[in-house]
This record gives sequence, C-alpha cells and structure tokens, in this order.
Amino acid sequence: MAQQQADLKKKAIFSRLTSIPYSKVALFIASLYLFILAITLMKDGAGGLAPLMDGFFSIDNLANSLGFGWSFAYLIMSGSPVAASALAFYNTGTLDQYNTFAMITGSRLGASFIVILIGFIYILRGRDRSTSLSMGLISLIVTVTTYIPAFFLGLYLLRSGYLDRFQIQAGQSIQSIFNRLIYPISNLASDFLPQWLVFLVGLGIIMLSFFLFDKCLPEMALKESQVGQVSRLVYHPLVMFLLGAAVTMISMSVSLSLSILVPLSNRGFIRRENVIPYIMGANITTFIDTLLAASLLDVPSAFTIVLAGMISISIVSILVLLIMNHLYQALALKSANWITSSNRNLVIFGLIILSIPIMLLLI
Repeated sequence: MAQQQADLKKKAIFSRLTSIPYSKVALFIASLYLFILAITLMKDGAGGLAPLMDGFFSIDNLANSLGFGWSFAYLIMSGSPVAASALAFYNTGTLDQYNTFAMITGSRLGASFIVILIGFIYILRGRDRSTSLSMGLISLIVTVTTYIPAFFLGLYLLRSGYLDRFQIQAGQSIQSIFNRLIYPISNLASDFLPQWLVFLVGLGIIMLSFFLFDKCLPEMALKESQVGQVSRLVYHPLVMFLLGAAVTMISMSVSLSLSILVPLSNRGFIRRENVIPYIMGANITTFIDTLLAASLLDVPSAFTIVLAGMISISIVSILVLLIMNHLYQALALKSANWITSSNRNLVIFGLIILSIPIMLLLI
C-alpha cells in the first residue's frame, strides 16, 4: 500500500514537471534578458540623439516633451518603449526631471491610440462602427481626462520633494549580471556603431522583448458559458478596476490589455459602461515596466519620476471612481456616441487627436 502511494506521488510529480510549458519559460527568460540589454543600449546611445532633439525638435519645455512622447508613441504604436527612451534621455542629461516626466506622460497618452486603430480594423472586416470604435474612444477619453490632471499633480509631487526618499539603485547582484551578460554586448555595440544607431538598436530590441513577453503569456479561450458564470462580476467597478490592473501588470503592456476590449465588445462579452474602471486600473499598472527600467539605471532619481506618475494617476482615478463615477461614465459614453454618430464628427475627432501632439511640439 505504501509503495503504491509512493508510485502515485512520483507519477504526480512527473506529470507536473512534464506539463510545465518550458518553451514559454525560455521565452520569458529571453524577453527579460533582451529588455535589460535594450535599456542598457538605449542608455549608452541616448547621448547621440541629443543634438537632434536640441536642434530639430527643440524640446526645451514641458509642452514639447509631452508632445514628443505622445507623437513617438503614435509612431511606434506603443508607449513603454517611449517611456524607456525618456529615462535614457534623462540618464544622459538630455532631459531634466520634469521634461522626462512630461515625455513619459505623453507616451501613455499616445499608447491608447492603438485601441482605436484595432477598432478601425474591425470596421474594415464588416463589423459595426459604433461597437468597434467605442472601446478605443472610451480608452482614449478616459486616458486623456485622467492623465492630464495627473500630469499636473505629478509635477507638484516632484517639485515638492515628497518622493525624493523613494529611490532604488541597482544592487550588487544586478551589477554582476550586467558585468557578465550585458556589458560585453553593449560595449561591443558602442565600439562599432555610432551612438544614435546604438539607441535605435536598443529601441528595436525592447520592442522585440515586449513581443516575446506577449508570446510567453498563457493562452486563454473565452467561452460563453464561462462568461455567463462571471457576468455578474463585470458590473462591479472595483472588480473591473482590479482586473484591468492585473491584466496590464501581467502583460506589461497597456496596449495589449486595452486592445482585448475590442473583440470582447464585438462578441457581446462586455459592455461599454463596464470598462471605464478597467481602463483606469490598466493605466496605473502600465508603469510597472517603466519602474523596472528606472531601477536598472544608475540614476536613483529616475525611479522617483516614474513613481510620481504612478501615484498621481492612482489618486486621480480613485477619486473619480469614488466621487463622480456615474457622472463621469455618462459623460464619457456621451462623448463616444457623439464621435461615432457621423463621419464628420469622426473626422473632426481624428484631426484633433493627431494635431494636438504636433502643436505641443511647436510651442
């Protein structure tokens, strides 16, 4: 009897070991290594872009930095690499503390555009325009209306010095990893490539790292029976808030966590009025990867800059949910309905969201 129990335990252990998705584990390790390498390359090469930024873009005030981060995120359809670029520029002294914070905020504003783009793709596939675009529009409306006040609150937190005590520096174990696995490659790139090209290589690698990280996430299939079992939960703002925060923290991509709202909405699994808390939660934990990037730099104050953004957007979002959730929800839905009500309104809105970051660059 004892022997049979021992055999069963061995079989159970063997079954667990063989069920581990080793390919996904390998992808995760590879994506993490590439992320760290990319941050190092971008840090080493950021100085080469300083003349370009000082001359062509003339980024010398908060509006310029906000517009640059916003436009940059539009261009590459992602906010996290842009936020990492801002930290790299801060590390070289190209941007000061406040302009770095402004560029990071701009990257978050531009990242929500990808959800609208996915909505347009669904329209081209014959889906209803209002349903397909609503999620992207609501994501953008929520992001803009919360990040703008959070931007000014974050500037206040930075200028007040309240967060200066919260600084993280890379430890000895991190430095040892850098010396053995990162610096030989980054030094080789710096020796043979111009600085500006080193930065661009790092930017490409960090985008690849996020792509690989998405691939290593477990695949989940949504079934109508499963949705029916949890349908009651999506009506609770706190549940959706925590869900949005959790999905973004796991995927480390607000573009990914918000993009899944479009197909879910088209299939009737989720309604527009339920997604606002989800978007707010996602907009908070989207800073996780930027916090990691800041902790890898040799400048402890970089962590403080990112922390200011995370705290400020948390305060604004929580206050909205607690004080004016129903009013805010009604205004956001009304705005989205107005935009999708006619082609003229949609064109006007498109011109506005594309022109604002350009206008900020020109101020």
